[in-house]
Amino acid sequence: MEDSTVQIDTAAYQRVLGDELRSLRKQRGWTRKELNRRLQSDISLQTLATYELGTRQCSVVRLVEICVALGVPAHQVLARVHERVFGDTPTGHLPVSLTAVVSDTRPQLLPLRRWAQGRLAQLVPGQSTEVHLDLPALEYMAQLCQLSTVELIRTLRELEHHGHR
Repeated sequence: MEDSTVQIDTAAYQRVLGDELRSLRKQRGWTRKELNRRLQSDISLQTLATYELGTRQCSVVRLVEICVALGVPAHQVLARVHERVFGDTPTGHLPVSLTAVVSDTRPQLLPLRRWAQGRLAQLVPGQSTEVHLDLPALEYMAQLCQLSTVELIRTLRELEHHGHR
């Protein structure tokens, strides 16, 4: 469970990226034509539309060029896309404090508490009580708790915030 790689849903990523580009353009009150005029290279309006709709992959250089025209650093746009696609940390993993889970009393988290107790029992003294769960692990945990993955992530985030006070 620990070392599985993050699966990127490329179609979803492209859609979200396109959505971000479109909303940045609209925030400036520009039409695609107006954005196009500000670009260095010659991109057809059709191509620009397919980027915004997420039906076509945008090269990194082209993305940077569009972002420069929009006056936004490309890394900020990508960070927002990442946030929307993975909804948490840059690796797509959510840090979970086992001790915070174990001390929680919500009945729906019982399966999670049992799992956390098991994990804590296996730790060697001095080992971190924080584990990182990837999306498949979170989906599995959510099923056990009969919660949606989104609800589980929200609950775990709340636990983290209470635990760090």
